[in-house]
Amino acid sequence: MPAPTILTEEVIAILGHIRSRHPLVHCLTNQVVKNFTANVLLSLGAAPAMVEHPDEAAQFAAMADALLVNIGTLDEPQMAAMLRAIPSANQARKPWVLDPVAVGPLTIRTQFARELVALRPTLIRGNASEIIALIGQNARGRGVDSGDDAETAIAAAQTLATMTGGAVLVTGPIDYATNGTETVACANGHPLMTRVTGVGCAQGAVAAACCAVTDNPLAAAVAAATLMGVAGDLAARVSLRPGSFSEALLDSLDQLDADILRRETKLS
Repeated sequence: MPAPTILTEEVIAILGHIRSRHPLVHCLTNQVVKNFTANVLLSLGAAPAMVEHPDEAAQFAAMADALLVNIGTLDEPQMAAMLRAIPSANQARKPWVLDPVAVGPLTIRTQFARELVALRPTLIRGNASEIIALIGQNARGRGVDSGDDAETAIAAAQTLATMTGGAVLVTGPIDYATNGTETVACANGHPLMTRVTGVGCAQGAVAAACCAVTDNPLAAAVAAATLMGVAGDLAARVSLRPGSFSEALLDSLDQLDADILRRETKLS
């Protein structure tokens, strides 16, 4: 189906702002995905930084254009850095993104993520089970994998967005972005994206870069879904195996432009 013109043009504008402004994204993210996350941001046109000492994290969060908080390999020093960086970003009026990896089955990270929600993230990005668990409902997550369909998490996402005053991006075969009142579906993306470590986590960093260049959290969520999804579609046309696909995905992010987005975007 043709993409809604206004939404697609908003995504194109956000990509253009990222390419022209090169927003600096402060990534407090998990140990498994740091290199890939940095390369995704660079391919898109943003600038990554991984500053993790708690004192430096607080200082740097105010300097960066946006902050990513990803709890995938959570430990005490990282928790301390996050609890220093987030208030600093808030005080400096810098947007921040929460990626509540594996929330639900594990107690410490679940409690911690719910505490972070109270600090009002600009955008929350997670799979259906993570989003459902984040508001205290029963979910069927297994580690980082969702056991729930994205559609079943829309109501929970709308609740979260209303709580935070921001936006929520629920990922799945179809991604759903909401600000609590409006909900947008993005049907871009390819199954190979689930077979490369770090693609989802890197999307959280892309969301932070998008937040850095727009005051509209819903537009940032839609852009993060679209940019990664379209790049995944393009990459799958030239690579059908996970190893080469990861390289093709970086190349496709670099390749994105207005013409490609107008032709490929699947928003409704």
